[in-house]
Parts: sequence; C-alpha cells; structure tokens
Amino acid sequence: MGLPFLFLAVFGLAALAFVMGRARGNALVLAGGARIGAVHSRPNYHGSYVAILALLPALLVLLGWTVVGDGVVDERVLASVPADMRPVSALDRSSFMNEVRGLAAGEIDEPFNAAATPAAAEFEAVEGNYNLLAGAVAATLAALGGLFGFTRLSPQFRARNQVETAVRWTLMGASLVAILTTFGIVLSLIFESVRFFQSVSPVEFLTGTRWSPQTALRADQVGSSGAFGAVPLFWGTIFIGAIIAMLVAIPLGLMSAVYLTQYAKPGLRRVLKPVLELLAGVPTVVYGFFAALTVAPKVRDFAVSLGMSEASSELALAAGVVMGIMIIPFVSSMADDALNAVPGAMRDGSLAMGATPSETVKRVLLPAALPGIVGGVLLAVSRAIGETMIVVMAAGLAANLTVNPFDSVTTVTTQIVALLTGDQEFDSPKTLSAFALGLVLFGITLLLNIYALAVVKKYREAYD
Repeated sequence: MGLPFLFLAVFGLAALAFVMGRARGNALVLAGGARIGAVHSRPNYHGSYVAILALLPALLVLLGWTVVGDGVVDERVLASVPADMRPVSALDRSSFMNEVRGLAAGEIDEPFNAAATPAAAEFEAVEGNYNLLAGAVAATLAALGGLFGFTRLSPQFRARNQVETAVRWTLMGASLVAILTTFGIVLSLIFESVRFFQSVSPVEFLTGTRWSPQTALRADQVGSSGAFGAVPLFWGTIFIGAIIAMLVAIPLGLMSAVYLTQYAKPGLRRVLKPVLELLAGVPTVVYGFFAALTVAPKVRDFAVSLGMSEASSELALAAGVVMGIMIIPFVSSMADDALNAVPGAMRDGSLAMGATPSETVKRVLLPAALPGIVGGVLLAVSRAIGETMIVVMAAGLAANLTVNPFDSVTTVTTQIVALLTGDQEFDSPKTLSAFALGLVLFGITLLLNIYALAVVKKYREAYD
C-alpha cells in the first residue's frame, strides 16, 4: 500500500464526511421550517466543518510519516542485513539503500551488492507494514474527527465561523511558507557567500575585471589560484538583458499595446493579443536554438560585411535580440492592462478638446498609465536578467568586458549553471562563487523592485 493511495483514501473519507455533514445541515434546515434565523449556517458550512475535522488530523499523520518514514524503514532494513555485509559509512548506506529501492521497484535486475536482494524483499515487507499502520492510524483519526464534528452540529452551531477561521489559518500558513522559503533562500545564499568571501576578497570579487574560477586541485599544480573578478559577468548581464533586450522589447511591446488598445478593431484584437502572448509560452531552449542557428549566423554575416572579420560566432547582439523578442509579451501585456485601466473620461475629454488620437495617446494615456508600464518594464528586466539558455547557446561562456555587441560575453546566471554542473564539492572557492553571484543577482533584483515601487507610488499620486 503506497502513500499516494493513503492520501487518496484520506481525501475520500473527508469527502464522505462532507456529504454526511451537509445532509445533517439540510435536515436542520427542514426541521426549522425555513424560518429566518432558525439555522445559523448553511448546510455546506456544516459539511465543510465535518470534513475539516476528519481531514486535518489524518493529513497531519500522513505528512509526518512522509517526512520520517524513509529513515525508519531504512533503519529496519539495514538492521536485517548481516553485520559483516552491512555498510558502515553514510555514503555506503545511501548507495546500498538506493540499490535496494531500485530492486524493489524493478528498476535494477542485477545488484552489485549480494545483500541487496534479500534486503529488497525486507524493504517491501517493512514499507508495506508501516504504510498500512500509518493508514490505519490516519483512518481512525479521520473517523474520530468526523464523528466529533458531526455530533457538534446543531441549528445554532456557528459552522460558518469555524470554517472561515480554518480557511484564514490555512491562508496564513501558505503565506508563512512563502515568506520562510524566501528567508531560507536568502540565508543559504548569505551563508555560502560568507564562506566564499573567507577565501576571496569581496573587493576583488566586486571590482576585479578578470574571471577565471578554474582553481587547481593541488597547491603545486599550474593555476592553483583562480581569478574571481566578477565585473565582466555583471556587465554581460546588464549589456544583454538590460540594454540590448530592452532596446528591442520596450519599443515593440509598448507600440503593440498602444495599437491593440487604441487602434485595432475588437475582432482583430481578439486574434492578435493571444497570438502575441504565445511568445511567452515558447520554451527558452527553443529561443536558444533560434538564436544560435538562425539569428547568430545572420548577425555575424552582417558584422563581416561591415569589415569586422574577427566577429565571433557567439555574439551578445544575437542573444540580446532574441531575448528581447522573448520578453515582448511581458511589456505588452502589462502596458495593455495599464492603458485599459485609464479612465475613459480622460481619453474622451482629450478628444473632445480637439486632440488627435496620437496626441491623446502621447500626452494623456501614456503618462496616466506610466506606473503599470514601468512595472511591466521592470518585470521584463528581471525576466531577462534571469535568462540562461539563450545566453549559453548564442552568447557563449567567455567573460569579456566589452561594449562591442559582436563579441562573445556571458552573464551571471550562465556562470552559475556552469559552476554547479556536474559533481561538485561545496568546499572550494570555484563552487562557492556561484552563491556569491546569486547573492549579488538577488540584490540587483531587489533594488529594481524597490525602484519600481517608488516610481509607481510617485506617479500614482499624480494621476489618481
């Protein structure tokens, strides 16, 4: 009996409790003769109250078993292995249990360790027994909780208040999880970044212009100390994501939004807007292929025609242009919503005063919609800064500090992927530098959001 089946069974019991509670609520309404005030809460609230009391304790048991169950089962299985064949180190134990699970699931035919075959049979038996025990406990608690809730139902029982309180606490818990997740991400970045800065000077990292994190494994090996100047990475991120991509996305996205909201006929808008937003659903690896196989060769040929024979096959311009195309829907959709949110009286008043449609757009609608437009642009910048695949496939991995769009450059996210790819040990400056890069990228994104809020607040006060 697997855990997915147990969860489905618990939700089935909760659904049964809901039906019984709602039936009891309907009976209370009929007994009251449909008089106003005879029953405090609607039947659905009675059913929801009983379902919550049935679901909550059983779900807590199953979630707790999901957390601790693997460890308990592993200990029982390892204890059944003969002492002379039992793995000792933590790594050996983990490898052995992975092999046992593979045998039990039918994913492995011939084990490396002879003791894994009988251990797999023991694993299936132990896991089944413990899952059955956890399911029995969960079902018992569900029945007891549902029975307790059912006995509390009465005409004046405030089931609605109880259900709304439970929903409020659920929403608070979801918000708390999101907040704690954010804090966890920040703390992990800070902790690993501190370890990195114990080996590399923060001044060198933030101001150095040479990036070569290939540290040696031995002190006597050539290149035993890497270079961790991250300025070329920061510049590459800004150059591709915040300059070239924005030069493509902002004009095209904004003009698309103006046309769709002010000039396009309703029938044409219903067709063009979904087609435009399809660009946001295209996988980034597809954009990467398009940039590497189609745009980059054309851009290089153009550079050669201008006399730049040394132009690279991996260009910042190709990656930036394709990235700008990718984020056009972000700018267009936010600008579209902002323009539609402008009161119609402002547009009508401008036209009534004799302004042309283009003058109305330029002098009335765009200033009034500026907070939403700025929000869309900042969202697009954040999206571009975090893009990886297009840069890897079209701009390369070379950390060059250059303003030439026909040169190869790289970005922070691309280097993070390169540093953490493969089997890495988190005790070297090379690997830990990825966390320092992530921390700086997080700080840049945070500053962008703070600036966007300041701009939105300023202009919202002016046009409300």
